[in-house]
Amino acid sequence: MIEREFVEQKKKEFQIQEFVSETLKNAGHSHTKLQRTPLGEKVVIFTSRPGLIVGRKGQTISKLTEVLKKKFGLENPQVEIAEVSNPNLDSRIVAEKIASDLERFGSNRFKGIMHKASEDVLASGAIGVEIRLSGKLPGARAKSWRVAGGYLRKCGDAAMSFVNTTIHAALLKPGIIGIQVRIMPSGIIMPDEIKMKEEEKAVIGPVVEVAEGAVVAEPGQAVVAEVAAAVEGKKDEAEKEAKDKAPKKRKSPAKPKAKKVEDAASEKAEVPAGKVELKEDKAEVKDESSEGA
Repeated sequence: MIEREFVEQKKKEFQIQEFVSETLKNAGHSHTKLQRTPLGEKVVIFTSRPGLIVGRKGQTISKLTEVLKKKFGLENPQVEIAEVSNPNLDSRIVAEKIASDLERFGSNRFKGIMHKASEDVLASGAIGVEIRLSGKLPGARAKSWRVAGGYLRKCGDAAMSFVNTTIHAALLKPGIIGIQVRIMPSGIIMPDEIKMKEEEKAVIGPVVEVAEGAVVAEPGQAVVAEVAAAVEGKKDEAEKEAKDKAPKKRKSPAKPKAKKVEDAASEKAEVPAGKVELKEDKAEVKDESSEGA
């Protein structure tokens, strides 16, 4: 079955990785990949110290290829070495470094080793780190010590896919010390991370419709000023049309001013004076007639 072939291939890859990590102990080994090519199998070893793996005149690589060919039945293995750019962000390399320091300086200085490793990881740009040591440190009873820094996910898909976890062991005189290193490297986009989009200040496009008309511009040109002017023109036209259609109000008759009232009063006062003069004239005529008689 095809499924069994895939399982056997993954099992062989795991066995090769375990064998390479044991043979290249304390050489800054990160991980190993096995690739199938038409010419044969290609084994890529990722490490922070490529010079130690190559050896003098390539002796270490030649021995490793012979052992892989005989032990795992690889027809034409091609061993390549890839250097890790930032070893402090690789949890396996950090765990191997802690184990070598514990074996070198002993368990009395385990706190300084843990703090120094966590500071180096955070200084390299990691988001968060957690280091755990469990065993007889430094007394006769087994204990667990933890050092953490930054931000680290503990559950969910982010913790499974983004956090780089490694379990290693250091052999000391009191016994075996377990080392667990968890690192969340930089450049990770969390699923719950939210980014606010900035408001678009420019309208870019070949045609921008405004009300009933349209403003045409070449592709890639900003037409903000033209659009604003067109919108203002449409508003002015709409206001004028609304004023014209509105019913006009009738003007109420204006009240007479004070001067007109005074003239009218003077005219009324002059009329009776004229009548008196007429009466005097008539009286004079009557007197003349009496004298002639």
